[in-house]
Amino acid sequence: MRLKKSFQLALNILLHSRLRSWLTIVGIVIGIAAVVSIVSISQGAQQQLEEQLGNLGADVLTITPGFSQAQGSGGGFKGEGFGKSKDISSTDEQENLTAKDVLILKNIDNVDYVMGEVADKGDLTYSSKTASLNVKGVDVSVWKDVTTEEIAEGRFLGAGDTYSVVLGGNIVSSTFEDEIPLNSKVTIEGKSFKVVGISESGNTIYMSASVARTTFEDIGDEEFDSIYVKIEDVEIADETVEDITKKLMFSRGALNDKDRDFTVTNPADRQEIIQETTQQMTLFLTAIATISLLVGAVGIANTMFTSVLEKTKEIGIMKAIGAKNKDILFIFLFNAGLIGFVGGIGGIILGYFGSRLVSSLGDSGGMTGRLFGTSAVTPELLIGALLFSVIVGMIAGAIPAYRASRLNPVDALRYE
Repeated sequence: MRLKKSFQLALNILLHSRLRSWLTIVGIVIGIAAVVSIVSISQGAQQQLEEQLGNLGADVLTITPGFSQAQGSGGGFKGEGFGKSKDISSTDEQENLTAKDVLILKNIDNVDYVMGEVADKGDLTYSSKTASLNVKGVDVSVWKDVTTEEIAEGRFLGAGDTYSVVLGGNIVSSTFEDEIPLNSKVTIEGKSFKVVGISESGNTIYMSASVARTTFEDIGDEEFDSIYVKIEDVEIADETVEDITKKLMFSRGALNDKDRDFTVTNPADRQEIIQETTQQMTLFLTAIATISLLVGAVGIANTMFTSVLEKTKEIGIMKAIGAKNKDILFIFLFNAGLIGFVGGIGGIILGYFGSRLVSSLGDSGGMTGRLFGTSAVTPELLIGALLFSVIVGMIAGAIPAYRASRLNPVDALRYE
């Protein structure tokens, strides 16, 4: 008997199978859908994470007031991330960073640029609308060399820009609904500023640090909320962090870590920690989804055993007219593989739309929402899931198929 004929007989068994077989297929559908959804969302989160961390700048270190063993946030540059973290777990007593710290950092090996930044919140008024927004004061002479912000319209702040600002893209597009054009005048805390640039995203206003000091009362004359250090060689970032830590501790009179009142954040460390956490979570969730597949495999095995019993007499007839053991084996193997194939197709479809649904729900906001708000359904994932489903089906049906092929034709014909 040709393989084509064996396949046709297996397909006929599937098409005329009872409800039990289709319930087994539903089990495979659920298992494959769970795997596709979890893996695609995890891959999307990984891509989103790499993109976000790439935007942070792997070559930019961040120094913030207060010592945190957990290396709190503060390495961010994109949108709200560019600036001092308000949630940093720090010592009770801390002193702000100063211009003296900036000078010390400029003399450290492997340091390319150093920029101090101040931060506050202020009211921006344009036309008749006012919004309270985050304001960052930057060193305009080096800001474009340190930041990873991308300008959608206009330009970065530069030397000579006193009462000029760059607005986050979300401010223009969402908060003010595209009403603020480039080169227009806006009012911040009662002072007039010219909009010279609009970034691609974010809700932050950027201005000169010296102007920010005169605009906001809470900002001191020489204090910084954070200092950003761009290094030349990322390969020796850890050594540079140690050098920065030692020199700042000496300058600030900190004899040991207990007295230390600042934190140096290396984006590469955060990337490694978050990636490990994401991978572990993916493995855990995939293991749970695999359990569903195992349950489906047991269902296939049960269905195949029952199918062999139901078709024992037909097997005897086929053997009586010349079918060989391998022909019977292939018929039931193909039948099991088809169950896995149909379940895989259904699981892929359900998993694809399921991952899109979860992504749309997760894209509502927040760091977790942004992280899991993207799914990556790749052809490799779909093909792998389908092959896995077929293989699971054939493995589950191997023993029943073997038993069917070994049936004695005389006993099979007399079976009732």
